[in-house]
Amino acid sequence: MFQDPPYRPTDVRMKGFPRRWTVRNCIDWIDKQTPECLSETISLAKAAGRVLAADVTSKVNVPHFARAMMDGFAVVACDTSGATTYNSLKLNVIGQSLPGNPFSGEVSLGHTIRIMTGAPMPAGANAVLPVEHTVINDEVILVQEEVAPGKHVGIPGEDIREDTVVLQRGRQLRPQDLGVLSSIGVSDLDVVKRPRVRLIITGNELLPPGTTPENFNITDANSPMLSALIERDGGEVKHPGIIADNPNSILDAFRTDAEIIVVSGGSSVGQEDHAPRLLAEYGSLEIHGVAMRPSSPSGMGTFDGNLVFLLPGNPVSCLCAYDFFAARAVRKLAGKSADWPHKVITLPLSRKLVSTVGRTDYARVNINNGFVEPIAISGASVLSSTTRADGFVIVPEDLEGYARDSEVTVYLYE
Repeated sequence: MFQDPPYRPTDVRMKGFPRRWTVRNCIDWIDKQTPECLSETISLAKAAGRVLAADVTSKVNVPHFARAMMDGFAVVACDTSGATTYNSLKLNVIGQSLPGNPFSGEVSLGHTIRIMTGAPMPAGANAVLPVEHTVINDEVILVQEEVAPGKHVGIPGEDIREDTVVLQRGRQLRPQDLGVLSSIGVSDLDVVKRPRVRLIITGNELLPPGTTPENFNITDANSPMLSALIERDGGEVKHPGIIADNPNSILDAFRTDAEIIVVSGGSSVGQEDHAPRLLAEYGSLEIHGVAMRPSSPSGMGTFDGNLVFLLPGNPVSCLCAYDFFAARAVRKLAGKSADWPHKVITLPLSRKLVSTVGRTDYARVNINNGFVEPIAISGASVLSSTTRADGFVIVPEDLEGYARDSEVTVYLYE
């Protein structure tokens, strides 16, 4: 677990990082500092994709009445004993049962009623004879096949039994889950409250997302990317707009009602990197500088009890740092697994992948003809390398890399 003493500098600008924290240090800190999930009650209609905050137990049987599972005739099973196409047996038809409109009488020996799929079974009947095994003559049918008791009859609780746990806490609700919940009469349910994530994008050089770059300005690429990632992980994004590289503006943005604050840009030790100093002075800067590539300027701490993640402004570094650190906290607070949501495959390397002992590397890769081909392990500003890549490989800090033909785990972007 995270055991290092508190790290609380007041101004790290133009001084370099006094130490590099390991990725393991960072993950231990996140797991220790992330609070318990909060819950809220919402309507069933809004529950798709949400995470259950409590077990759901059925208060009813589904179905709650015996019903026909075939179109045909409700019979007393012994009335059909010995029936074949060469030995037809007669039964008198005395009524019918339709879905939602049951037969009010009772079926006795020698009698039957017409019944449709899903309709309630009448008193006295204990089987359904499919219509294709009869010959119909007005109000008399000729039975041409015998059926056993219970044949083609759905019994109460056959689908869901009363007092059983239908869905467990922590389940992310799928469309079919909503159908099951509706079938047991659930109209409102307790789900994990989506953590609010305040996105702080800083940079005097930044233009709004989607703006054509001009002069010496660049277009903000990180907020659309981070917003989508936060939504993927179950968070609710709060992003009013780009914040200027101004200490007062950044500090005001820190004062939020969100549970998590994600800062992109101004997180390193440059002259205009104000966020680490502000966090150290007005909150708690617990970690700053990580032994990884890219994303080494990442940091984390707390402000007014909220988790704060400082992500580099370079797009690939930003993506990497979010996936490693901030995403873990978002998913934990959203009631999801803390682990990465990426699908994984294991394949051999087409060529050597070089790294450095003591540093975790995030290598973008392609998959070609059953082999993993590294694209780049540097170039933190080349965001297009992630769109050209099929996924990434993590080289842990205790390895110098992987040799050609080594089996590696690829985390797929898709």
